[in-house]
Amino acid sequence: MTLSTSPSATFLATEDDMRERIRRKSRLKGRQPEDAEMTEVALLLGTRPAAGYRRDLLIEYLHRINDHFGVLHDRHLVALAKQMNLPMAEVYEVASFYHHFEIVRGEGAQAPRLVLRVCDSLSCSMAGARELLAALPERLRAMPLGGGQCDVQVQAVPCVGRCEQAPVAVVHQCPVPHATVDAVLETVNSRPNRDLALHPQALAAINFDIAALAGHSVPARPGEVSPAHTDLATYRAHGGYQTAAALVNGEMDAEAVLAAMEDSGLRGLGGAGFPAGRKWRIVREQAALAARRAAPSEATAPVPGEGGGHLPPGGSGPREAEERGGTAVMAVNIDEGEPGTFKDRTYLERDPHRFLEGVLIAAQVVGTEAVYIYLRDEYHGCRALLQKALDDLRAEPPCPLPHIELRRGAGAYICGEESAMIESIEGKRGEPRMRPPYIAQVGLFGRPTLEHNFETLYWVRDIVERGPQWFASFGRNGRKGLRSFSVSGRVKHPGVKLAPAGITVQELIDEYCGGMLDGHQLYAYLPGGASGGILPAHLNNIPLDFDTLQPYGCFIGSAAVIVLSQHDRARDAALNVMRFFEHESCGQCTPCRVGTAKAAALMEAPQWDADLLDDLAQVMADASICGLGQAAPNPIRCIHKYFPHEVGEGPWPGDLPKPRNSPLAEQLPGGVKP
Repeated sequence: MTLSTSPSATFLATEDDMRERIRRKSRLKGRQPEDAEMTEVALLLGTRPAAGYRRDLLIEYLHRINDHFGVLHDRHLVALAKQMNLPMAEVYEVASFYHHFEIVRGEGAQAPRLVLRVCDSLSCSMAGARELLAALPERLRAMPLGGGQCDVQVQAVPCVGRCEQAPVAVVHQCPVPHATVDAVLETVNSRPNRDLALHPQALAAINFDIAALAGHSVPARPGEVSPAHTDLATYRAHGGYQTAAALVNGEMDAEAVLAAMEDSGLRGLGGAGFPAGRKWRIVREQAALAARRAAPSEATAPVPGEGGGHLPPGGSGPREAEERGGTAVMAVNIDEGEPGTFKDRTYLERDPHRFLEGVLIAAQVVGTEAVYIYLRDEYHGCRALLQKALDDLRAEPPCPLPHIELRRGAGAYICGEESAMIESIEGKRGEPRMRPPYIAQVGLFGRPTLEHNFETLYWVRDIVERGPQWFASFGRNGRKGLRSFSVSGRVKHPGVKLAPAGITVQELIDEYCGGMLDGHQLYAYLPGGASGGILPAHLNNIPLDFDTLQPYGCFIGSAAVIVLSQHDRARDAALNVMRFFEHESCGQCTPCRVGTAKAAALMEAPQWDADLLDDLAQVMADASICGLGQAAPNPIRCIHKYFPHEVGEGPWPGDLPKPRNSPLAEQLPGGVKP
């Protein structure tokens, strides 16, 4: 028997199959957002702009979600990707890069009621952070709360920028300075609100004559200061913003201001030490060159954000930027993640408008149309203070203002590197860029970019008003200028010390810090934070300034001085900072990612493998992309050079005090006992 099929039936079957194939292909692959999550995320993001949510604000949007829920649920990441029209992989790779974002999966996953962080960087470890971390979990488990056990997550974290108050714990966003177990439990018991928690108002002195501070430390102790910072009305009553207004209104010559900056000798105070005036001139010339290349009609793309401007949309590449041309932008670095450094926070808490006036002056001289201020996430109170200062300034502007955005970091030390910070401001992973081109040529959003540290801009007003010779008139031992030293460790009065450039560590300790703690004597010191190397006590007469420490294998960096005594070991300090570098490596290049981890493991041995560590240090210094991997070997080399007796490479010198109470002291060569 033969079956036959009519042509019409065959056509209908084929058409149905085709429709089904189209329906299958039209379904999006991967997890799709639910309506509830889309609504929750939309409420947190706010009204959708006509052009859609900005790509460069991805990290800001992640913060909003993380702040509200305490964690990042994967379902909300899916909804965020949908709202921003981005691939889920792109949103996830950014969120997973930063330490302050915790991604959780599953419907039942919940954030802890409280997150308790304890700093375990060098200054806090010396002050008892390890003992605090060991004692807190048991005490918290025994602490009843709401009818059940206390739901608190305890984490050891890198430096939180309060080294003068070591050890430091942070409950949500509330720091607990000079933390003890009882003080931490008291803060936990107060049940701080996740959304409203801000650190206590900074103890600060109102100070308008910066020159008066040149011979004294910046006040930092409750008994010496008044609990107020400089508000806009008070700042303007003492001459604030007059210089910026005169410059913007054409009453002051920009070239004269630029010449004053060059003559002052002010160098970048974030660590690199590049001459500030020269940087202004380079970026100014690059911006003018880019503008000449561009046709007038192509130089009017809107700035990312509200309120006009002439910048390309976020994420434009170098080629597109060159074709468009236009003005420069400014990126201000207040990430300040170097262990031992807290000077920017100290000044910001006391006088935010002096910094903002420096921003306005630099923006006008260089020709920057928009300013992006990148503030580290640990400085929650500073962020509220700075946002209030910006709001007040916009409400009563002394002159036309550039577009200014305050951006929030997310816990990544690498974003203190200028190009990594720019990547983060653009809403990406904070990975350093390869050079050239340099950011002065092709930087933020593909534009010529003036990148500055907070403190560098803080001094601009005084240099312009007092003249370049005023700043250059300070100094010791043949050096010129002022330096703000963040001093912590075994001294009686840690804090920010405003002192002449070229001062020695011994002078700094004796004249500004009240001497060493009772029962302690100088054994070693870190002149430039974690990456600046370690020097022994007998080199206590080296002038502390740019270019003076390099012959000894060290550098001043951000002037973070950590003082060690005979109760400490330099090798323990070196291991602590190497573990920090391992934790904070962005992972982009193998020499840094693998090298820091391998070095930390090798440095745990009682007797170091000198040849292997030296080879590893050489590879890291030569082949790493950025300064993190290049500077990470400095502590290793300093231990080999100045403290070989601590790692089994030589006998204990008779003129050095032996370490006391060190957990590894019995492993010292020669059977040295504490």
